[in-house]
Amino acid sequence: MLQNEKTTDSLFEKSSVSNLVRRKSSKIYYAHVKIAGRLVRKALKTPLLTVAKNRLAELIKDERERAEVRQPEVDGKLTFAETTKIYLDRLDGDPDIKPSTKHYRRQCVVAIRKTWPGLDSMEVRKVGKSACEEWARQLRQHGTKFRPQGAKKEHKGISPSRFNNTVTTLRQILAIAVDTGILYVNPTVGIKRARELPKELTLPSRQVFPEFVRLIETSGAAQAKDSADFVRGLAFSGCRKGEANRICWRDVEGDKGELVVRGDPVTGTKNWEIRRVPMIPELKELFASMRKERADEPLDAPVFRVRECQKSLNRAAKLLGISRITHHDLRHLFATTAIESGIDIPTVSRLIGHKDGGVLALKTYGHLREEHAKEAALKIRFCPREPLALPAPTTE
Repeated sequence: MLQNEKTTDSLFEKSSVSNLVRRKSSKIYYAHVKIAGRLVRKALKTPLLTVAKNRLAELIKDERERAEVRQPEVDGKLTFAETTKIYLDRLDGDPDIKPSTKHYRRQCVVAIRKTWPGLDSMEVRKVGKSACEEWARQLRQHGTKFRPQGAKKEHKGISPSRFNNTVTTLRQILAIAVDTGILYVNPTVGIKRARELPKELTLPSRQVFPEFVRLIETSGAAQAKDSADFVRGLAFSGCRKGEANRICWRDVEGDKGELVVRGDPVTGTKNWEIRRVPMIPELKELFASMRKERADEPLDAPVFRVRECQKSLNRAAKLLGISRITHHDLRHLFATTAIESGIDIPTVSRLIGHKDGGVLALKTYGHLREEHAKEAALKIRFCPREPLALPAPTTE
């Protein structure tokens, strides 16, 4: 890096800050710095020294990142495998990205490599737009065609959301080549997103839910009671499965009528925060009953003894002849029941930990069960219940 080295260009003058020069005519500051043996001089577009210093720091950081990418193949012969390694290294090193998101992106990278044979050894400058569009068409039509170990049949097809995220991952990888000047335009720009239709919610009614839980509790399984408590806890709190797994007895603040949802010890909940949820009466009763049975457990002991119970959910749904229910559907059930009970959308949004003021809640949880919609429809009338008493006609 240059330390305010002399410039032979008579158009610029030195400043009091290293690697910062000023154009004599316009008084605009420029970065004048050498990174990885390459001289960089760029306008910082400001005549103010304080602003220029901040922009200089950002520019040096960006240029160093680009230099790291250029180092493996200075001549532009960067392969897709090398570019992907840079992408994954940056992904792993970003503290603002949750571990679950990093894992998901790695799955997308696996899907890209599986569905595009030979791509790893290809130079990124040879990855063309038409090839990307053909790959996307095949992915959309046939999916990954991946047979997991031990699977009885081949898995085909790909969901719209998985397709969109896989394409986005490829776009992010190739963006590295664009940033370093190996590619002029990202060849994935023209690929259209698949339409993601909202999931149709088929939830048990309030009358069916108690019987649904009873079937789980009386199944005869070793952890039948614990599974039933877990199902009740998810439905009565609106927590995500991962959030419920982290709830300890110290988080159940019965005197305040609140449940503290902490989520992951490092990253918190999905929205990177700890939230307090007012407990509905059924949730208070559930925790009180569970605590009475396990009064000797320490405050840092987990409230729920099972982390998942999907097989129990499947069995109960099958016995009742209703659609399959997942753990996340119980979160849907909480939100939908709250809306049916007259709770406004913004409040429901806060209860389940959304940060958008109710936009996503309205889109996702605004779906009401059929019987509730029928009851609401009966209240809509265009004509009054009793005929209007019209005045008698007058005769002249």
